[in-house]
Amino acid sequence: MALSGGNFQNRENEAGADVHGSGNGDGRRGAAGPAAANGLEQPEFLALERELTVLLRRARANQGEMAREVHPDLESSAYGLLVRLDECGGQRATELAAYIGVGKATMSRQLRALEELGLVAREPDPADGRAWLITLTEEGHERVRRVREARRARYAGRLADWDPAEVAELARLLHELNRGMEQR
Repeated sequence: MALSGGNFQNRENEAGADVHGSGNGDGRRGAAGPAAANGLEQPEFLALERELTVLLRRARANQGEMAREVHPDLESSAYGLLVRLDECGGQRATELAAYIGVGKATMSRQLRALEELGLVAREPDPADGRAWLITLTEEGHERVRRVREARRARYAGRLADWDPAEVAELARLLHELNRGMEQR
């Protein structure tokens, strides 16, 4: 499976594809107007929008499934917190809230629920005795590890016919996309 742009073009007729008209009601793509002038109607950007929409929809559905695999009572939105703690170690609640993009009240509620499930704990911040770090408990580490390993195994199975260099290139491109989105 190649990652060339040709795989995404000429898919306007597929079910659910976004087809943007020229604004004159005839359904043709127009070359005039602000959208055409800034490249928004170029086929590669239409394909990118369509494919990212599908990917994000599937990711949201999978996040709920993975959260339930960690613990049956875990909210799907809290799974990302556990992964962040697994990857980065102890974090202040304010750092987690900023990373996830939620307010203090929402973060406090989620952390309280995670504490009650025995997945996270609070420890004094060695850099600032007035602050607390949120860390994964041993149970939290073990549960997150099992779910992440299972997820990677699913990826490996679904992408078994891909060349490893293509998988690496996809990971590199997604990293670049994520980095670019952070800078905006």
